[in-house]
Amino acid sequence: MTYSGAVKVGGRADVHELTDLMISKVAVGPMNNNAYLLRCRATGEQLLIDAAAEAGTLLRLIGDDGIASVVTTHRHGDHWQALAEVVAATGARTYAGRYDAEGIPVPTDVLVDDGGTLRVGEVVLTARHLVGHTPGSIALVYDDPHGAPHLFTGDCLFPGGPGRTTLPNDFNSLMDDIEAKLFDQLPDETWVYPGHGHDTTLGAERPHLTEWRARGW
Repeated sequence: MTYSGAVKVGGRADVHELTDLMISKVAVGPMNNNAYLLRCRATGEQLLIDAAAEAGTLLRLIGDDGIASVVTTHRHGDHWQALAEVVAATGARTYAGRYDAEGIPVPTDVLVDDGGTLRVGEVVLTARHLVGHTPGSIALVYDDPHGAPHLFTGDCLFPGGPGRTTLPNDFNSLMDDIEAKLFDQLPDETWVYPGHGHDTTLGAERPHLTEWRARGW
């Protein structure tokens, strides 16, 4: 089956099958959050990105194999409503950006800095600290040795623009970071998995960077 990244709350997960990694995307909760389950195909180890809501849905997605770790992309409450229950059920280690961990009510086992790496089995993810939507938001990059990179952006980048900011300085900071750390470093083919809504690619969004700067959001 072809992966589309189009999911809805109450619907089935969509699975992106890569050579070394399987990515299952599901929508949960009243704010239509995306959660992503990553499974290393060599070892079977699993990692969850954003235990956003509906712990039962996430635990069924995880299955009997459990998860080794769960990453929270940022401190906003709609991204960790199910975190405590998922961690209690699985014993997973928790990861979050260093400057957002204090705003997440479940203790963070590993504080993540810009350029830090996380592993799921034999697969390595690299963190990018993006300031503006929150002080400590992180995106995760999987530089697939068999194809284009894959990028999990939380609420920092969506189809059509950057994540919400409240002050001009925050907007400028977020734009600076997503340009310098994402668009300037990764190719157009990079697949983008956002915290809400449909997927996109950096190539689809790149022509609009100047437009986003001009409009201020």
